[in-house]
Amino acid sequence: MPGSAVPRLGPRGFGRGAALTLVFAGLLATAAATDSLPRAGGGGGRTPSSRTASAPAAATLDGDTVAEAAARAIARGRSGTDAAQQVVSRSGDRWSAVYDKNEYEEFEQSLDGAYTGVGVGTRRTADGLVQITRVQRGGPAERAGIRPGDVLRAVDDHGIAGLPVTRVMGLLRGDPQGDGPAARPGSTVVLGLERDGRRETRTLRRARLAVASVSVGVLAGGVRRIAVDSFTRGTGERVRQAVRDAPPGAGIVLDLRGNGGGLVSEAVTAASAFLNGGLVGTYDVKGHQHALYARPGGNTRRPVVVLVDGGTMSAAELLTGALQDRGRAVVVGSRTFGKGSVQMPTKLPDGSVAELTVGHYRTPAGRAVDGRGITPDLVAGNDAERRAETVLTGLGHGA
Repeated sequence: MPGSAVPRLGPRGFGRGAALTLVFAGLLATAAATDSLPRAGGGGGRTPSSRTASAPAAATLDGDTVAEAAARAIARGRSGTDAAQQVVSRSGDRWSAVYDKNEYEEFEQSLDGAYTGVGVGTRRTADGLVQITRVQRGGPAERAGIRPGDVLRAVDDHGIAGLPVTRVMGLLRGDPQGDGPAARPGSTVVLGLERDGRRETRTLRRARLAVASVSVGVLAGGVRRIAVDSFTRGTGERVRQAVRDAPPGAGIVLDLRGNGGGLVSEAVTAASAFLNGGLVGTYDVKGHQHALYARPGGNTRRPVVVLVDGGTMSAAELLTGALQDRGRAVVVGSRTFGKGSVQMPTKLPDGSVAELTVGHYRTPAGRAVDGRGITPDLVAGNDAERRAETVLTGLGHGA
């Protein structure tokens, strides 16, 4: 996922001489489907937690090396995609991955806010249960009568007690291992549910769904809550508009919990809602340093609290770190995931795409995020929103 001074993403740039683009993300379709941590860059299911650290890459792969391996395999009548995957797997980098043509098209669609799934948001409760928190209007789950508050206990014949959240998300998408493409729209999935102590099953058909990446609500005292599920195309401008639309003096809760990342250009645009220009972060690509800057003209007076948790990762961590380092927001919640690596795409001879780690990013103060995450200013759990409101009161919300 690619990069110029103001990075953007898209395989459409391949073969057109377009500027290299950049994404700090995993497969965003999963994040859209679950309001939680996606499988990151095809790296497989790992539990998001306040102590999760990304495994270091054994070595930085060069795109030409992977493409040459694929070309040699094709010349011998073998699968270029499989050969490329073998090279990537041997590198030890959990974030690099190889997608076949169809898988990468799915990834591209996810960046437009589309995904294959059943239309639910979930969270893991303090007692370890997976609870449905959101049901998308018109989606398969709503049509099946599933409601927020229902407890998810099984997906098909898989019990999910103790499973990493990434595995649960993979099961909902039809990808049991969490490291492949989603099942096709129309495929069936059986959910084991519990509601008010009564257990039941519902059979759903997955569908191709679109989801708004930004939602706006009102908390106590007129505080505006801007929740960002992922940084798909257009997300940054939607955040800017939501800030502009908030009443004068109203505090902002920017909710990035469960945000699996996305297009770095969209995260930088979102930062521009709160900053009057200046540095958002830096990243290196093969040893060369690049800087990301906010646009001038953001609202620098409105009090802001950012909510984060162990599912906040990648571009969402970049935004959090920028607002924290610049003294623009108080961060409340739990330590973020800690994915600070940068991937770029290499198109392979058979049309597949290798997403390879090429570097890492840092916050404006020079803090490394990869494997460390962002430490909140105020630790909070299920009471995070209430504590955010308290903080905003101290910051002068409503003044």
